[in-house]
Amino acid sequence: MTTVRRACALSIPFLLAASAASADDIADFYRGKQMQIIVRSAAGSSYDQYSRLLARYIVRHIPGNPTMIAVNMTGGGGIKATNFIADVAAKDGTILTIVNQGAPMDQALSLNNQMQADLRQFNWIGNMSDSNQILVTWHTSQTKTLADAKRRETPIGATGAGAPGVQLPAVYNNILGTKFKIITGYSGPEINLAMERGEIDGRGTNTWASYVSATPYVANKQINIIIQTGTHKETELPDVPLLSELGTTPEETAVLQFVSKSVAVGRPIAAPPGVPSARVAALRKAFYDTLHDPVFMAEADKEKVEIHYMSGEDLARIVADLIEAPPAIREKARLAMEPKSLQQLPGTKAGGGD
Repeated sequence: MTTVRRACALSIPFLLAASAASADDIADFYRGKQMQIIVRSAAGSSYDQYSRLLARYIVRHIPGNPTMIAVNMTGGGGIKATNFIADVAAKDGTILTIVNQGAPMDQALSLNNQMQADLRQFNWIGNMSDSNQILVTWHTSQTKTLADAKRRETPIGATGAGAPGVQLPAVYNNILGTKFKIITGYSGPEINLAMERGEIDGRGTNTWASYVSATPYVANKQINIIIQTGTHKETELPDVPLLSELGTTPEETAVLQFVSKSVAVGRPIAAPPGVPSARVAALRKAFYDTLHDPVFMAEADKEKVEIHYMSGEDLARIVADLIEAPPAIREKARLAMEPKSLQQLPGTKAGGGD
């Protein structure tokens, strides 16, 4: 016992010294560095807003206090940025990215042959938000509930064919029996304007956080909230149907849970494959400290940005669960996400937008 106690007593200062040395190594590496966060969409987008907010504050929590700039890299609905991170970006811990919410689903279902990255190899730092996707109609629409959407054809706007605003209504139509008429070719702001003008009844899907923060619709009671998709109900929407609870058979439920889990990949932050594990750990800690920093949260509130922390480890598990789901479930989900028909807005090009 004396030997064990003496060994433990000797090990404590050794471990503390090793930890301090490791922290010093991290600080020495990052000191004077300029980091980058690669943004998969254009300036002014929700992804861009989250990225720039994080860039301003996370450097305060990274040992060595480096600087960080946001670099917009649009193309392919986020695929260009994802491939860059996998194949080109420096793998030393100086590059982060905000990954497209739909990227894990793209890989799981092989929806886009342009994506070459294996997202399971990414070093997931954490998730900034897992706000549910919701489908809404304008308050003047005759479609005010999910039951109404099953009875009448309801025109809704969306961006491009590969966007959640198309894929999720397709699931609702194919599994739940709704009759949404999906019209693509709009930009995000254009969908809202078309809805306000009565050109369409509603919007395919958008995050609950974006409606709360970026529009007066919720406060002014100008929208009917038809359905929400995510892993849990939003606190403010206890009476709005949750997709994962609407399956009528075990098979349907498994498919709907698979689709819902993909939505939880909200605003995910990752580092490239191959970053040294000690730096990944330091970045994950800095991310945690940032999203629990009162000054950061005050700024997020000021910008009306919804923040809900998810650890890098939990995010990595969700990504792996999607990609490694049973083939039969993935195939049924893929078929469910294919719209039976799409109407293209005149004068626009087909395809997903950024």
